Amino acid sequence: MGNILRSQKQQQKPQEPVDPHGLKPATAAIAALTRDLRSFESSSVVNVNCIGDGDGFTAYVAIRDDPRELANVPQEVIIICSGNEILARKYRIRLRGVDAPELKMPYGKESKNALEKLIGGKSTKIYVYGQDQFERYVGDIYCDSVFIQEEMLRNGHAWHFKNYDRRPEFSAWERKARAARKGLWASRNPEKPWHWRRDERNERHGTIEVYSS
Repeated sequence: MGNILRSQKQQQKPQEPVDPHGLKPATAAIAALTRDLRSFESSSVVNVNCIGDGDGFTAYVAIRDDPRELANVPQEVIIICSGNEILARKYRIRLRGVDAPELKMPYGKESKNALEKLIGGKSTKIYVYGQDQFERYVGDIYCDSVFIQEEMLRNGHAWHFKNYDRRPEFSAWERKARAARKGLWASRNPEKPWHWRRDERNERHGTIEVYSS
């Protein structure tokens, strides 16, 4: 994978480290990014506190002082890695094609814990396909040569998000988990997370929103 950016110690006057997750900066996730934003790869481990739920986490991209590269990455922060100050920029990552229960839903915490076990403390490779309406980068995630969405679906930790992804293997993995009553499928009628979010929005705004199954 060509043109990978590498972490560099900053030569400028030291700045106060920014710690968006309340972590010690040395534990923040740093990623290395190709210029075309089609894929990027972790250059340090993903801290579990950077994992928000069962289908999303935050990565940090180390950059060089190169205008072409600086133009390709969003919000900058200063973090600490191996004792060095590193200019990095934050990426919110959304797992492509799956939808995990929200944290306040039944099985929400279990789903998050499952993702933590798969990628927490490890390096990840991310293939980016675009951004969603919340400006998160949507991609396929690999860790230790394991396809993370496959593991989440096979073990019943997430739903196949068919409204946005039609890959037949995703549906097959979900069906097998359902048949085996794994994970969230131990419940006979688990609530779909997109329906839960719809109901939450309707309750807040006093509206009725129609959402297909």
